[in-house]
Amino acid sequence: MPRKTPPNRVDWRPERHRCALLVHDMQRYFLAAFRRDAEPVPALLRNVRALRDRCAALDIPRIYTVQPGDQKPRQRGLLREFWGEGLRDDEAHTVVVPEVAPHAGDGDITVTKWRYSAFARTGLEELLRGLGRDQLVVCGVYAHIGVLMTACDAFMRDVEPFVVADAVADFSAEEHAMALDYAARRCAAVTTTRTVLGALDGVAAEDGPAPAGGR
Repeated sequence: MPRKTPPNRVDWRPERHRCALLVHDMQRYFLAAFRRDAEPVPALLRNVRALRDRCAALDIPRIYTVQPGDQKPRQRGLLREFWGEGLRDDEAHTVVVPEVAPHAGDGDITVTKWRYSAFARTGLEELLRGLGRDQLVVCGVYAHIGVLMTACDAFMRDVEPFVVADAVADFSAEEHAMALDYAARRCAAVTTTRTVLGALDGVAAEDGPAPAGGR
């Protein structure tokens, strides 16, 4: 996990009555890219779980993206050219890892995801509007692919995105850093689990990056 976050261009802070949490692609298939007993996975799971549990306690919406298995060619589309056939229709691929799994009884929401952005073909924007939410706190994998594309898409829909630097992970430290740098410069507020939890509890930020100057 990164030891520091890039400077932000905005001074947004998540507000409990405005935000929703998006747990992005935390399925077994995607976590299989990592060693489960080595960083960044333990920190990722710990921080995603902390965000999910605090949001549940505060009645903040929790939305999970889940990609389906055995997608037909027309559903998979151009993703096949880069990533092949994708997930099998098998719990070994499709299930969200148990450490951060959704709890239907607690009101967690699951959205079927089809493309890099969680907004593509999902109705996520309409869901957020219906919930009265215009901020989206994003955690999960992978930072420079779906997390970043979702943050950019949220920004273009006038939903304030927050990328939680130590609650997202990537194939490499370089790709992780690239995603955070782009998000902070172009479309989102990059923050940390500690800062988000403090903001939701009404505590002043202690470890958040200072806004950068610019246009």
